[in-house]
Amino acid sequence: MEVLFDKEYLRQLYERGKCNDKKHRYQPQVVKKYVKVVDLMFCSPNTLSLAKYNSLHYERLIGDKAGLSSLRVNDQYRIEFEEHVKEGETVATICNITELSNHYQ
Repeated sequence: MEVLFDKEYLRQLYERGKCNDKKHRYQPQVVKKYVKVVDLMFCSPNTLSLAKYNSLHYERLIGDKAGLSSLRVNDQYRIEFEEHVKEGETVATICNITELSNHYQ
């Protein structure tokens, strides 16, 4: 699967473990797990193969976030991404790291 980053801070978090933007600071264990999940995305042929990892809670979102899919980083955060197929290959564009509300936990 090809993985793209919608925002520069998402790429920096993946490549360097931190970003220049003070607004997007995360605990080291969150960043470490984010990198693991993105690595798994790179190694997977498509998003359906991610569904076999129960801990990731892969799902297509509905409502105001229709068109996005998500994978859990941990109990508090998830990665939201758009997915589409280009020339037979799945392309996932990571859009956001979102904090989950307390009522999801």
